[in-house]
Amino acid sequence: MQDDPQKREIENRRNFSFRLNLFFFITFALFSLLIVRLAVLQFVEGPTLSAEGARKSTRDDAIPPIRGNIYDSTGYPIAYSTSTQSLYYSIQASSNIDKSIENAKEMAAKLAEVFAKYGDPDNAMTVDDVIRQMDLEFKLNYMSTPRRIKSGLTNEEIAYLMEHRNEFTGVDVMEESVRNYDKSSIAVQLVGYLKKYKGVRETVDFYQAKEEETDPTMKYLEEEEVGLDGLEYMYQDVLRGKNGLKSYPVNNKEQIIGPMQITNPEKGSDLYLTINKNVQLKTEQAIMDHLEVIRNSTNVYEKAPFAKTGFAVAMEVDTGKVVAMASMPDYDPNIWAGGSISTEDYHNIENVMSNGTIRTVYPQYDKKEDRDKHASSIVPPGSTMKPLSVLIGLNEGLFTTTDVYDDRGGAFYYGREGYQRKITNSQKHAYGMIDAAEAIEHSSNTFMAAMVGDRLYKRGDVGGKSSVDIWDSYMKQFGLGVSTESGLPGESRGVIEYFTEAERASSQSALVQASFGQQGRYTTLQLAQYTVMLANHGKRIKPQFVNEIKDAEGNVVQGYEPQVLNTVDFPEAYWKEIEQGMSKVAVKGFDDFPYSFNRKTGTSEQEAGGEIIENAVFIAYAPADKPKLAVAVIIPDGGYGAYGAAPIARKIFDAYDEEVGLTGVPKKAVKEDAAAGDTANTVAANADDSNADSENQ
Repeated sequence: MQDDPQKREIENRRNFSFRLNLFFFITFALFSLLIVRLAVLQFVEGPTLSAEGARKSTRDDAIPPIRGNIYDSTGYPIAYSTSTQSLYYSIQASSNIDKSIENAKEMAAKLAEVFAKYGDPDNAMTVDDVIRQMDLEFKLNYMSTPRRIKSGLTNEEIAYLMEHRNEFTGVDVMEESVRNYDKSSIAVQLVGYLKKYKGVRETVDFYQAKEEETDPTMKYLEEEEVGLDGLEYMYQDVLRGKNGLKSYPVNNKEQIIGPMQITNPEKGSDLYLTINKNVQLKTEQAIMDHLEVIRNSTNVYEKAPFAKTGFAVAMEVDTGKVVAMASMPDYDPNIWAGGSISTEDYHNIENVMSNGTIRTVYPQYDKKEDRDKHASSIVPPGSTMKPLSVLIGLNEGLFTTTDVYDDRGGAFYYGREGYQRKITNSQKHAYGMIDAAEAIEHSSNTFMAAMVGDRLYKRGDVGGKSSVDIWDSYMKQFGLGVSTESGLPGESRGVIEYFTEAERASSQSALVQASFGQQGRYTTLQLAQYTVMLANHGKRIKPQFVNEIKDAEGNVVQGYEPQVLNTVDFPEAYWKEIEQGMSKVAVKGFDDFPYSFNRKTGTSEQEAGGEIIENAVFIAYAPADKPKLAVAVIIPDGGYGAYGAAPIARKIFDAYDEEVGLTGVPKKAVKEDAAAGDTANTVAANADDSNADSENQ
């Protein structure tokens, strides 16, 4: 059957019409999609793309921020930053390393000539000085790392170097912020130090997080110096400030095509510390002077030939402000200038870099086996624990303020028959019938062992808590074995030993020894906080190091108030009992002290290297009736606390009284007023004499 031509024509027209309609439909859909996409680009993605385009047409170079300053409580600058022009040198790579070093030495000679002719004579550098800064032995830097040769360039030096830049290959002059520390080395371990950001960004968690920053004003720079310890690290975000920017218009070949625009860096905020410069320096000097005394003393009670380190904290009772924190010996933090130091310099200071008032610090010994024969900065409190032991005994109902203990034999025995251990008093003294206050006065180990440790053990569990747990609870309430909450990086909680002793020996042994300060090791800051609690009757106050923070214009950004961490509530009679004992403790160095004061000496024992060593410990607060300042001193290997530590505390009290005033009025102000009054009286007297002479004439 043949196809009908007419039908075929109709079918072809229908198919053509369908294809044509399909074509127009697809074309319409594509145009619709294009219009929608253009709308998205215009109204949704337009601002982002515009910013991206602007970014690609502008190159931003960051200007390092100027770090905020750190002042003492009187406004004296302890650490401060200055904006300066510094000269950097990059060692020129060569196939022959010896050739690179030879070229560097030739450049050192040329630079030394420029410094001598155009530089500040007080900032002079010899050829050897320049070579040392070049670090040609690669002790501090890789070959590709630019070396900072000199900071504080004069305008004449800069002008000459810029004019003859072709002659100084590898030399760059850069504007940067330089950190300066007071030459007196004021509380250096508390303040901390700086290192280059590039050296810590991969090793310190805090700085690893900064790698994610996208804000160009907050992004850390490779050569920027950042805090690595102490307050420099603790307040890094406050002190840092914000980057400035140098913005250059560029073409698609990254060539600069217009004038530069500068956004100045924003200076970081300033810290005003609670540390008083003069009290701090006198505390540091007192420790170093007394270490010399006890190492060379001929007095058997005072002599401590292995005492090499000392630690002290002075803390206000009502505010928690730390006015002095000394970890001695210390060092000059300016050795970190440039953000790094040599291996030799690091070896010389590594044992004094850490803050021994909050961490473990050992004296410097060449061999570890020698170091391990001596105590670290964290020691047992010894008899300074006894006021708290008495408070625990009273509060737990183990005895009353009128109960007495018969200390006729000067010894106490505990443990199973045939395995008994003996506790004796210092020098094997026997004190007869003594109450709790007298036990503190005479520092009776036997009273504490029998009336506190042994009785607490024999009473057994209370409310599901073991006797050792009860003891631990009191320790922690008084800040021993827990953080002081100071916020300082790396602060130790101390070392709790009574739980280990309970497992190894017995709970009785743990409590008996803990009662006179031999089952835990604590920091100087912990002992200072504990002493504040004794002085204010049970308020544990957070140690405070910063009075206020001010911005670059001097506006107060943040102030501080005393912060009570916890309180204990004891009857007033209990506090009076320990105060009665503490007021009568025999101590050296306070013979003419003009104030009443409460104190406790300690001679703590610990084993080190198979030997029993003795540490001098001392706590005190004054005035006794209206406590203003609490002081804690630790001298590892220092012997008796009365001889090895107490005289240092006396000098701290005197320094505070002179600068701040134990009664609220600085003694130096009183002296100045008196001197002014004497001067005025003298002038008046002379005037009267002159008038009298005139009348007689």
